[in-house]
Amino acid sequence: MRKLIVQQWVTVDNIAAEEDGGLSFVSGEPFSDASDPGFKDDLMGFIDSVDTMILGANTYAQSKDYWPTAAEQGEYGLKLNNLAKFVASTKLDDAPWGDFPAATVTRDPAATVRTLKEQAGKDIWLWGSLTLMRSLMDAGEVDEVRMLVCPATRGKGTRVFEDRRDLEPLEATAFGNGVVLLRYALQNARH
Repeated sequence: MRKLIVQQWVTVDNIAAEEDGGLSFVSGEPFSDASDPGFKDDLMGFIDSVDTMILGANTYAQSKDYWPTAAEQGEYGLKLNNLAKFVASTKLDDAPWGDFPAATVTRDPAATVRTLKEQAGKDIWLWGSLTLMRSLMDAGEVDEVRMLVCPATRGKGTRVFEDRRDLEPLEATAFGNGVVLLRYALQNARH
């Protein structure tokens, strides 16, 4: 059965978005020749393990004008752009993605995820989208959380977790660029 895997870039103090919504703390992106090889290999391995992405309307709005034309993102960007995409929104009627196939708009993301999990395929990637992540956690649909912890703190901002969650550690890997990957399984996930 396919899994829904959340990936979040975070600070050491659990901030996933700065007060202005920004992500200036994000470091270690895998897309240049100077990138840490182990980190790049890990992210490429992750993107190869998924074939579908789901994102919230705000993350979609922030991404749709950059990623489809981001040639500097190389192979990673090409793979990301070619994933099947779903956008959770009650307002959008369509969700174009440049010259790549448009995303499918879903009004009921939990039902969409349940349906996708029953179909053959690779895992499903929830990209950013904290509000969507929380609603899918509450619905028991999130199987794993991947946190890319950047060597920075912000003190204030939007935290990944605002409530109590029981997590099962799966992996902790430190990379040469200072980013630490923490992977956890959610104990209340529906299987």
